Amino acid sequence: MSEKTYIPAGEQGQVPASQIGATLEALAGTIHARRNAGDESYTHRLLTGNADSPLKKVVEESNEVALAAKDVEAARALLAGVSGHEGSHSGMVEAFAKQADAACDHLRYEAADVVYHLLVVLERYGIDIDEFAAELNNRMTDEERPAGAVRLHEEHVKRGK
Repeated sequence: MSEKTYIPAGEQGQVPASQIGATLEALAGTIHARRNAGDESYTHRLLTGNADSPLKKVVEESNEVALAAKDVEAARALLAGVSGHEGSHSGMVEAFAKQADAACDHLRYEAADVVYHLLVVLERYGIDIDEFAAELNNRMTDEERPAGAVRLHEEHVKRGK
């Protein structure tokens, strides 16, 4: 676990085997349930409204991830530049370190937006989370893939189309 993460005290006995797996499954379930929510639900509107809306959001959020990643690169370059100079002011180094850390936090935030909107698109077109996992698993070698991982039947494996 990262130094930026924690498990609430009352939930420490309920830790899932896979944090990302449990989180993606819960998010996919919430998105699926929102299909039947009213128009006050943003997710419902993305699932049932104009098809371009969720697609545009995936593109928009992906661009924001790219820009956020460039901000991380720039912040780290500044930090490396001041850290390597003899006589660098410690306050300046600390300020650039905080800037780099904040840029990473922003990148994580934007990446979560991409994942959410991607899961909305998959739900809209009837691709469940296990089918998506199977696609990812099919792209790994036998050595890389976890034992017992779901896979796609060969007739559903499409590459480059």
